[in-house]
Amino acid sequence: MRFFQTLRNIGPGAMVAAAFIGPGTVTTATIAGASFGYTLLWAIVFSILATLLLQEMSARLGIVSGMGVGDAVRRKLHGKVSFILAACLIIAAILIGNAAYEAGNITGAVLGFEQYAERFAEWPVNPLVMAIGVVAFLLLFSGTFRLIERSLILMVSVMGVVFLVSAFLLKPDLGEVIAHMFIPQLPDDALLAVIGLIGTTVVPYNLFLHASSVRHRWSDPSQLPAARWDTILSVVLGGIITMAILICAAAAFDGSARSVDSAADLAAQLTPILGDWSLAFIAIGFLAAGLSSSVTAPLAAAFATSEILGWGNDLRGGRFRLIWLFVLVCGIVFSSLGLRPTSVILFAQVANGLLLPVIAIFLLWIMNDHAIMGAHRNRPWANAFGVIVICVTIGLGLRGILSAAGVL
Repeated sequence: MRFFQTLRNIGPGAMVAAAFIGPGTVTTATIAGASFGYTLLWAIVFSILATLLLQEMSARLGIVSGMGVGDAVRRKLHGKVSFILAACLIIAAILIGNAAYEAGNITGAVLGFEQYAERFAEWPVNPLVMAIGVVAFLLLFSGTFRLIERSLILMVSVMGVVFLVSAFLLKPDLGEVIAHMFIPQLPDDALLAVIGLIGTTVVPYNLFLHASSVRHRWSDPSQLPAARWDTILSVVLGGIITMAILICAAAAFDGSARSVDSAADLAAQLTPILGDWSLAFIAIGFLAAGLSSSVTAPLAAAFATSEILGWGNDLRGGRFRLIWLFVLVCGIVFSSLGLRPTSVILFAQVANGLLLPVIAIFLLWIMNDHAIMGAHRNRPWANAFGVIVICVTIGLGLRGILSAAGVL
């Protein structure tokens, strides 16, 4: 009975999972599996552990202090110059970055419906893209946290069913799967894939999303165990879904494909099992991944920007709605018109590359502040693992910045 009660309490953590299992994660995991087989499963395991650590800190901050990450930034940075720099970095990375990435979320949601998209080639706006935008708009405009939360849980569940069933049907080598989960290997030309797998799971805007969303569910430190179970179950499930995607591609292509161009490529491997339903089955998984990220990206941008500017985080507030609407409209425009805001995306990569280690360092700092966290400060082991995660995120950030600048 206690287990089912725990499942019923799942909420904010599922929003985090819904956010990081977007089209980018699906694409990255698919290419990693198709190119390197099961070899890079260990990178997903590391990503799960790193995400658990950072998201637990974020949730604990929200419940114990009653602050979001943006609120904590304003409280800790007393100097005007340091606060302005931090605010500019956060707004640039989260608001502008998510506006640029939203196009990929919406486009990814309709990735499995290419055959229908061809019918609208002459239309000025792709109606499939508009449909995704309208659904995301209605969920966000409702201003009802419970509705948004339940909808995202449903999308994560759909992704889980699609990709876990697909992995099971393709009959992977379980011995190899388990071995590569715990024995790190780095094949030639696999570094970018490892960075991609970690970078699409450990994302800065989820830290803002989690700290802000837990306060709509829990408000007392005595409820921390429930919040931790929510985080553990949701993030681990999200990681398992990511592994299932990689396993699907590895089993389907046997590590021999260096590119996967569409959902149809993956669906073709399931055709002998599912027949004509294979593409529709995979398309539903991409739809759930894209739609969930299309909701969480604007929501996280609104939380982060509103808090850093001191506007609060009322889901029905006018300024809060304007922020997520800006992100959503940018995504719809870029996606429906086929525009590729390359310079904005490159700028967003640089800003996110800087922001992730900065926020990770800030979290470690705030989580050791007795005045804010009291008896709920970090334990030494959490600080030690936090330092390791920060070192990795700095490496990822530098690599992302150099890549965006064209150095590598």
